[in-house]
Amino acid sequence: MAGVVKKFFIASMFMWIVPIGILYGFNHHIFPGSTRLSSESQTLLSGFLAVISVNMVIAFYICMAMKEPLHKHEPDPAFLAKAKASVSQSAPGQTEDSSQGREKKE
Repeated sequence: MAGVVKKFFIASMFMWIVPIGILYGFNHHIFPGSTRLSSESQTLLSGFLAVISVNMVIAFYICMAMKEPLHKHEPDPAFLAKAKASVSQSAPGQTEDSSQGREKKE
């Protein structure tokens, strides 16, 4: 479980750091060629690249999650037993309206 939380935390940090770094780099002319762009073009390009970078981080996180082995995630047997018992207790096709079971007091 700690590995999953660690991966989520790292992905969340990259989802903040990378776009802010891209915007900072364009606004302070760190990236080569950013000085030749007009301010409108620079704003559009930096915003577009920041959004694309967030989507790339999300896609990378999804790929990492899909590569995790499935045998690690097994449900708790006690929970499964309780869930099966609660499903078998309710009769199929019967739904009880809570207002019908009570008497009206006026």
